[in-house]
Amino acid sequence: MSTATAPSPSAPRVVERSERDLRSRRSRRLTAVLRNAAAVVVFVASVFPVYWMVNTSFQPNGQVRGADLHFWPDNGTLENYAAVMFGDTRAPFGPALANSIAVTLLTVVAALVIGFLAALAVTRFRFRTRGAFIIAILVVQMIPAEAMIISIFRLVDGWQLLNTILGLSLVYVATVLPFTIWTLRGFVNGVPADLEEAAMIDGLSRPQAFWRITFPLLAPGLVATGVFAFIQAWNEFVFALVLNPRPEAMTLPVWLRTFLDPNGGINWAELMAASTLVAIPVVVFFLIIQGRMTSGLVAGAVKG
Repeated sequence: MSTATAPSPSAPRVVERSERDLRSRRSRRLTAVLRNAAAVVVFVASVFPVYWMVNTSFQPNGQVRGADLHFWPDNGTLENYAAVMFGDTRAPFGPALANSIAVTLLTVVAALVIGFLAALAVTRFRFRTRGAFIIAILVVQMIPAEAMIISIFRLVDGWQLLNTILGLSLVYVATVLPFTIWTLRGFVNGVPADLEEAAMIDGLSRPQAFWRITFPLLAPGLVATGVFAFIQAWNEFVFALVLNPRPEAMTLPVWLRTFLDPNGGINWAELMAASTLVAIPVVVFFLIIQGRMTSGLVAGAVKG
């Protein structure tokens, strides 16, 4: 005589768990799709202005000022770049480029050296005015630089440094230095001093322990801070306009201003070509720094 097998009481639970897992996978898949779509929208919104600038730089000015939109330089020309770099209707491109490179390099090097030493001092040593120094750094960062532009102008003029690379570099270093010290202080504070002490126990001197152990770990922080200093010095406009207004002393942001015609006759194609030339050094700098940052992170991990 056969008997019917009763259904297992756990079968409904298994079915319910499977349905719940299926809904969870669908929800995660939908969330991933929405995130990817949002990332694509943000990427396009960020890249399109740059693409439009480069696209416009290769078009004739008459085509740019026309009513039709051209999403591709179908009548591409290099005349805009030739007029920007070799034209004689405005301030020359070469001296402005050389001034920007010189001011930016001086600012980055000076800010990193001074900021790094100051960050080491406030992190590794305990002295009486340490707290007041840190508070002063925060207070200085809260003051808009433009609020002190008259005082800075009179100070630089008194030093006979108007329309000079040195004078503008000193102002940029003073502007960037508080943030540089504060940022590097966080990186230095994140590296334990016990690493140097362990290296000294193994026979290294203090300078050797610092350069072989601590410095590779701090290299990514120096690179990241240097990027900020580079951007600030390369793109700064107000101080450069006030302190270096002469054509032979102006930097690239002030040089771009010479393309604006008060009468409204702006050559947008040449302006976009000039803007592209100004952006190229920044792109090259980031391509170089990206590799250095990656190698610094790997070296720091191995050394640690």
